[in-house]
Amino acid sequence: MAINRIDGMMLKEMLSSGAALLVNNREQVDALNVFPVPDGDTGTNMSQTITSAIKEINAKPYTSVADVSNAAAKGALRGARGNSGVILSQILRGFAKALAGHEELDAPLLCDMLRSGANTAYKAVMKPKEGTILTVIRVIAEETEAVRDRYTDLGELFKYVLTVGDAILKRTPEMLPVLKQAGVVDSGGMGLMVVFRGMYAAMTGEPVDAIVTEPAPGAPGMPGEFVDDHEALEEIKFGYCTEFIVSHPREGLKDDEVVRLRRRLERIGDCVLVIADMNVVKVHVHTNEPGKALQYALELGELDSIKIDNMFEERREREAKLAEEAAAKAAEQKDYGIVAVALGDGLVELFKDLNVDQVVDGGQTMNPSIQDLAQACDATNARNVIILPNNTNIILAAQQAVELTERNVIVLPTKSVPMGISAALAFDPALSPEENEAAMKEAAEAVHTASITYAVRDTNYDGQEIHEHDIMGMLDNKLTVLGHDIAQVARDITEKMVSEDSSLVTIYYGQDVQEADARALCDSLAEIYPDCDVELQRGGQPLYYYLIAVE
Repeated sequence: MAINRIDGMMLKEMLSSGAALLVNNREQVDALNVFPVPDGDTGTNMSQTITSAIKEINAKPYTSVADVSNAAAKGALRGARGNSGVILSQILRGFAKALAGHEELDAPLLCDMLRSGANTAYKAVMKPKEGTILTVIRVIAEETEAVRDRYTDLGELFKYVLTVGDAILKRTPEMLPVLKQAGVVDSGGMGLMVVFRGMYAAMTGEPVDAIVTEPAPGAPGMPGEFVDDHEALEEIKFGYCTEFIVSHPREGLKDDEVVRLRRRLERIGDCVLVIADMNVVKVHVHTNEPGKALQYALELGELDSIKIDNMFEERREREAKLAEEAAAKAAEQKDYGIVAVALGDGLVELFKDLNVDQVVDGGQTMNPSIQDLAQACDATNARNVIILPNNTNIILAAQQAVELTERNVIVLPTKSVPMGISAALAFDPALSPEENEAAMKEAAEAVHTASITYAVRDTNYDGQEIHEHDIMGMLDNKLTVLGHDIAQVARDITEKMVSEDSSLVTIYYGQDVQEADARALCDSLAEIYPDCDVELQRGGQPLYYYLIAVE
């Protein structure tokens, strides 16, 4: 049967299905990360991003495609993590722009939606790179636009989207040599195609060729779970949060009676949740007629655990408290605040010693969300906030966090923790924001950083054959030294950083390194480079044995 139009409820089901499939395949997408370091996280970042979008669309009974897509974009922006997650959030944001004002979606509007998604994602990235998720969404948009007059059936058009997307995904190794050498397709592009495949399955009812059928170990919870957060409600149309249990359903209760209860509740409120099993029916609804909700439910059996909250009063109390707190904060507001991202108790303490106001957990193994960064900016209670992302995969999220705060935010593109530390040392509260940005950026760029970790799989990268468990030394995020001995790799890569102009070598040792071993490395480097001061700091970072900075 042809599908000529879909409404908001169907779009909601499609997005939920796409999110669920991505969550199920998170580890498989993670495994496509080119570099064999133990922090491949594209699938994780994308799944957490879209799960945040699903939480947002489940908060209210949206009926139009405009409302559903707008909620999804809003939720994705707040929860976006890593470059891949931020780009996915921008694709969803583009979808929302195209669907604004529309009740339903048809084939021509789907083409517009895809084009808007591609354009918005490209604009969010300062230097777009072909052979990535950006290429996949752009080519899909171009190819569907070329056939927009050929299709009226959304099912057939979406099937064409999958065909085109799979084809361009297979070609990504031809565009990025690192993908070809590693023998993989782009992980972000794969994540996007998993989402689209799940959306197609929900729309057509056709089975999906999933990579796995069971949730991956450690995967986030499946999207779709209702979370009642009164503080998240932007407006209150129905003021009484009503919850109860039909604890003893009457004998012979049928499923269609439970369905009828749900429909009756939807006519008198929103945020309706009716969960039934053989022995109990759990009900949640926001309504202005709680008595009527209870009356409807009494037809099913005995009521228990009745709880009715006045959300109007909750809002008044909360707004009064927030106004009081805002006034107090305004009186105390300072000129500058600094937010840094770091993982490892030693590194966190270092930043705090440098008067960094907020240290957000994150780095190589865990990317904070855009909302995490925005909340940290607000927590500084400063008019001007400087963010030190300290990782290439966090810079884009930090730049997007600007939209979620009213503060003047400056994002310094620090690509490593040592760069962030050097930048923090250069901060001067007496300077203007522009002067601080220039001085801190100059200080950060004067630092060369090496990181020592291990390979998680066999691969070929940049002409080098890498075997699982090899020790890898990366200089400014580029693979430079391979070996089997951690200390020797550290010495070899330091040799490539130190020049006659170098004066300081700082070693940050991770949680898997004994202090005695780190001290021995420090002593050997001090002997090799007598003209440099060699310092040792406990970083406590996971998975990376050493971070070595040379200035």
